Amino acid sequence: MLGSDPSWQCVLIAWGDRYPVWDINRLVRSIRSEARGLQRVILLSDRPREGLEAGVEVRDIPAWYMAPAFRGGGCHTKLCLFEPGVVPDDLVAVYVDLDTLVFGDLSCVLDVMRTPGTVGLLPASILPFGAVSRMLRRLTGGRTAARGNSSVVVFHPGQAGFIAARFRELVAAGTDLHKGPMRADDRFISWVAEDRVRTVSNRHVVKFPAEFMQTWRWLVHLRAALPWVRKRRAGLVAVTFPGVQFKGEELAALPDGAEITDRRGRRLFWTDRAVGGMRGLIAKHYADASAAPDTQVDP
Repeated sequence: MLGSDPSWQCVLIAWGDRYPVWDINRLVRSIRSEARGLQRVILLSDRPREGLEAGVEVRDIPAWYMAPAFRGGGCHTKLCLFEPGVVPDDLVAVYVDLDTLVFGDLSCVLDVMRTPGTVGLLPASILPFGAVSRMLRRLTGGRTAARGNSSVVVFHPGQAGFIAARFRELVAAGTDLHKGPMRADDRFISWVAEDRVRTVSNRHVVKFPAEFMQTWRWLVHLRAALPWVRKRRAGLVAVTFPGVQFKGEELAALPDGAEITDRRGRRLFWTDRAVGGMRGLIAKHYADASAAPDTQVDP
């Protein structure tokens, strides 16, 4: 971690009606319950959200980022994180997607910040960030390069404004949002900040499909049985559920032994043998959350 100061801020983003207030509160409570050094929680929102947990600071998503073209599958609206003045620049920020289950001390992801300019992303490709990736991007015209996932982003707001500035510049120039690194927010971050991106360790946070799903049943069971994998999974503090099909509450409701295949052909086997202790954690978390008094209606 950069320096010895553990102070940090957590940032969430909500637009539209997909995530009700009680769902946001559930995540806020789980983050606050374990986090060391957490100084504030900020929600970037398209409107006021009545009934939020006490102390959550609501800030407006800049109107420019709410253009319909930015709110599609590419999630370009999320790039408002890097707009100067949107997130206070006095502390390192940890952005977390709302479809994330946190059950440990999220401050551990701060260890990715080796310099003030570091940008931490979850891994999304086998190729790691670094000189080799940058060389392959140049040699292949951008077809081959490391890519991160923005379900969790660690950054210093005072050092990352260039990301938003470059995005605005390319949009003004009429660059196609559906091509190359412009196709999605995390692809854009991976490209424009490739010389400073580091990957958040899979000892801390993982994407559920990438960690627990494979095309072949035998490979799922083999990975789950490996001692070092079991040890690493036991130390996780958060898991994200990217994609509409695999939300935590939907997984928790699956019957024992259920099998699901995603659009990439990866298979989920909802058993203790395949998912291990994570299955019980997910089930308990959402069972506890459903019993909380503010989960029944959205204020």
